[in-house]
Amino acid sequence: MINSKMKKIALFATILATLFTSCEIDREPYDKYTEEQVKSDLTLLLNGSYSALKGYWGDNMHYAGEFCGDNVMKQAPSSDAWFEFISYKHTTTNYRMKNFWVYSYKIISQTSDMFKTIEAGQSAEIDSKLGEGYFLRGMMYFYLCRTFGRPYYQDPDKNLGVPIVNGMPEDIINMELPDRATVKETYQQAISDLKKAEEMIGENKGAAYASKEAAQALLSRIYLYMSGTYENPNQTYADSAIYYAKKVIDSGHYTLLDRAKFMKFNEMAPDDASQTETIFAVKRVSSEFSTDDYYSCIGGMYSTIDGIGWGEVYASAEYLDLLRESKGTNDARWAFIRQNYASDNDAFRFVAKVYKDGTQTGYTYYQGLTSEKGGKLYVTLKEEEYPLTLVDAETNSYSISYEGETYVGERGKEMVLSNGYPQYFIIKCSLQEGETQLHSPIVARLSEMYLNLAEAYAKKGDYANALTNLNIVRERSIVGGAYKSLNASDAAQLINKERRLELAFEGQRGPDVFRIGETMRRHYPGIHDNMSEFAATDNKVVMYIPQDEINAWPGTLTQNP
Repeated sequence: MINSKMKKIALFATILATLFTSCEIDREPYDKYTEEQVKSDLTLLLNGSYSALKGYWGDNMHYAGEFCGDNVMKQAPSSDAWFEFISYKHTTTNYRMKNFWVYSYKIISQTSDMFKTIEAGQSAEIDSKLGEGYFLRGMMYFYLCRTFGRPYYQDPDKNLGVPIVNGMPEDIINMELPDRATVKETYQQAISDLKKAEEMIGENKGAAYASKEAAQALLSRIYLYMSGTYENPNQTYADSAIYYAKKVIDSGHYTLLDRAKFMKFNEMAPDDASQTETIFAVKRVSSEFSTDDYYSCIGGMYSTIDGIGWGEVYASAEYLDLLRESKGTNDARWAFIRQNYASDNDAFRFVAKVYKDGTQTGYTYYQGLTSEKGGKLYVTLKEEEYPLTLVDAETNSYSISYEGETYVGERGKEMVLSNGYPQYFIIKCSLQEGETQLHSPIVARLSEMYLNLAEAYAKKGDYANALTNLNIVRERSIVGGAYKSLNASDAAQLINKERRLELAFEGQRGPDVFRIGETMRRHYPGIHDNMSEFAATDNKVVMYIPQDEINAWPGTLTQNP
């Protein structure tokens, strides 16, 4: 009993420290509060919650959603905890998941305290601030359930989400917090909070703050998650995804950036006057970082710019092939890939299969310098010359016969290799406001709303409207690239591909695959198991709850299998 009680007291001390970090509030009886004091306290509490989104929450939200996907590859093992997301070798001691859990519940605690302390209905301004709190709390429950709960289509009435703890009980010493709610109950909590946010928030203060439209954007995504698979969709939820996406689009607050501006999307702060597409982002500013801090930013993992950044997670060969489908660099989203060149020497590189004892075990890159002899082009690999045959002059692609197989690769300047892998840097998370690795993690932007419409309409069998909204996004990036038709046989494949291209490196890829019942296949070079496949029903598609949190929980907190 002593150990149990001490554990609860320790937990409460942690919660108190967490709750009021950066929120120094003078406590007075509520009936003595003036309206100005209420507004001041609300501002402090909200600022504390927005601050908690930065770093420990925003970065880890991104890694957990993107590094388990097929848009990225790693060139060597890493001791960083995010490597577990790439390797799918999850542990209960992952410090990044611990920070994600702790800071999510920090925001839930802060906002819940705000709702208990300050009554709604005093003024439009106070209600709007309370609405911001509801947005933040609803967003936390959604992202927690996305990370630790199974996809919604898989028996949400039985599968576990996360504990719903909207404030601490009065009896702290003898408290017992609830175990995990179901996935359905957790989603219902997120939806309830976001609908309150939609109702209460007045002024749209820009993409760095919660807004009515940000709540609608997340509601559209949540209902899309709930709409299930293409094979067995829930059309009621698809209707709701459409309803809220349209609300955002019709609000008049946002417009898609034109092609030229979109190609510099990463350079704009989310609340810059020229940034008309971002709905909500975790805004970071340069004063929060030293030069060394930039190494550990999201962008610092993806690239090295002016010597800043580790540059060890690259665009996958599979993602690059999707970009190449539009011929050359015609897809505007090539702007977010930067090839790191070693020299101006002409080279040829390609992806080849790796075999052991006659069985394919993986993939690898080869790169060699080219030379011309007798009007023919050759590449030198392992001190042996191989002839190249032109496949497409527009894309500078050639074929090679190598070790009994024919492969197609690209000709261009020699690239820097890291552990044998060419450095296709990702800069979508870099260069904000001219700073090397400054980036504000994106939560929602307008192009996603059109993609939500495309998917939801397709799930309803309305392929005409699905095609219209799909092409709005596609034609922005690929001039003349609109699809001419869409039907039951190709809708899922084409919509999923466009969503993958458009939302790459924004922390959505892993959940986007699993929520529709697809299998994650990562058949391309990298340090991961190149032949790995993870079905949406695999235990590894959800993260373990940090064991430290289970140990400290006053009550039962059930672990994932």
